[in-house]
Amino acid sequence: MATLPLDKMKELERRFAEVEARMSEGPAADVYVKLAAEYSELQPVVDKIRNYSRAIDELADLKALLSDSSTDREMRDLADMELPDVQERIEALENELLIALLPKDAADEKSAILEIRAGTGGNEAALFAGDLFRMYERYASTHGWKVDILSESEGEAGGYKEIIAEISGRGVFSKLKFESGVHRVQRVPATESSGRIHTSAATVAVLPEAEDIDIEVRPEDIRIDTMRSSGAGGQHVNTTDSAVRITHLPTGLVVTSSEKSQHQNRAKAMAVLRSRLFDMERQKLDNARSADRRSQVGSGDRSERIRTYNFPQGRLTDHRINLTLYSLDRIIAGELDEVVGALIADHQASELARLGNGQ
Repeated sequence: MATLPLDKMKELERRFAEVEARMSEGPAADVYVKLAAEYSELQPVVDKIRNYSRAIDELADLKALLSDSSTDREMRDLADMELPDVQERIEALENELLIALLPKDAADEKSAILEIRAGTGGNEAALFAGDLFRMYERYASTHGWKVDILSESEGEAGGYKEIIAEISGRGVFSKLKFESGVHRVQRVPATESSGRIHTSAATVAVLPEAEDIDIEVRPEDIRIDTMRSSGAGGQHVNTTDSAVRITHLPTGLVVTSSEKSQHQNRAKAMAVLRSRLFDMERQKLDNARSADRRSQVGSGDRSERIRTYNFPQGRLTDHRINLTLYSLDRIIAGELDEVVGALIADHQASELARLGNGQ
């Protein structure tokens, strides 16, 4: 177990007091918003630090009573009774603080770009991709996040060959970043007359939404092409070219958007491009940092099968952490908190073990 970083704890308390004092001075609105965001981030950690300090003081007082020969028997018995509870509280607070003080992923508080693509399995894979998107959409709704579809390509029998969406809200990436990878489904397709179970797959990629300050896209590094949107006909069939394709020349990344508004298409495509470039930079840094240690959960390896959804048995298995749950109907309906919580807890435990080993 790693030891508590006492110097860091003192610095956090000092910074919290400084932010609190500056907020009380009534600064300009833009400064106040930034201070308020920092205050809300620091407050739960500082509360834990203060609770821990009070518990340490309480333990010292109890030990002083027990070591003082003048303490009467009744007070000594009370101190003896309280001592185990205080020690247990201190241990629990130490664990909470170790987790709260883990190095933060700078992207955790960001919104996210969700990309889902049908893999092996034809029409059934596209239907499964649609099921996954609705699962994340419902999960987002329970957390008060906004989902905005950036581009979609529907499957021939329903679902999606590909769908890209922006999920906006505070801390979206911290919750969804472990979803990147290959998701496998085992079930009897609606079109299967013999009742035979098929196995299909879809890939999920969750990228932190990049802002202009995160990644610079130089005008000379991109080529923007406009195309005529394809559709089923009707009143918009003769409209001017509106679909946009952006090519990032240094990397070869290509992003398209084909809504009715060319202006919106350009903005949406640029948002996806920035997020993909930002993710590439994060992946490079992560690979460099983890070259000499085992791959952590959340490394973002999208070539690896991470989860199986077995419908006949109502079973979900996350292969990274050996988690098996027999509540697939609730999970596919958007109740993902148990799965997400287990992945976050496993990641935290891995980080604590790494810090404890001095890595």
